[in-house]
Amino acid sequence: MTERWHLAQLNVGRMVAPTTAPEIAEFMAALDPVNALADAAPGFVWRLQTEEGNATDIHAFDDELMLLNMSVWESIETLRAFTYTTAHTDVLRRRREWFERLEVAHLVLWWVPAGQVSTAAEAIDRLERLRRDGPTPAAFTFRIPFAADEMEPGDPLVDAEFCWPESVAI
Repeated sequence: MTERWHLAQLNVGRMVAPTTAPEIAEFMAALDPVNALADAAPGFVWRLQTEEGNATDIHAFDDELMLLNMSVWESIETLRAFTYTTAHTDVLRRRREWFERLEVAHLVLWWVPAGQVSTAAEAIDRLERLRRDGPTPAAFTFRIPFAADEMEPGDPLVDAEFCWPESVAI
C-alpha cells in the first residue's frame, strides 16, 4: 500500500538568535552538508527549499525566529533511518544550542499521495491539528505512527476535506 503513498514531515523550531548571529553560525554551516546527505539518502523524495538550497528564508510564521523544515520520504522507515542513523543525528543532538525548547509538538508526519507534496500552509495546519487532537491518521508522530492504508479518502477517522487539499505535483 505504501507505494501509493509517501510520508510528509514538518518540523519547526524557534531559533535562539537570528540566522545571521554568531551563535547560530555552526548550525548554518551544517545545513548544506546535512541537506546534501538528505538529498542522497535512500527513500528521499523532496524537501522545501529556496534557491539558496535550504528553507531558512521561508517565513511561514509572524515570528522571524521560527524556522520550518518540510520534506517527503518514501516511508516512515526511510525518514527514521535518515533522522537517527546518519550525520543528521550529530546536528540533532546539538539542537538546544540553536533552538529554544518548545512546550508544544514541533514535528508532525502525514501521508500524501505519491508524486504530490503539501503546501507549507497545509503542513502547519497538520501540526496545529496534532497539537489540538493528538496523533491521528491525518497527523501523527514517530512515537505513535499510523500506516498509509489508514489514510483512505472517506475514512471516518479522517476529515476528507482537510486531508485531501489541492497538493503540488512533483
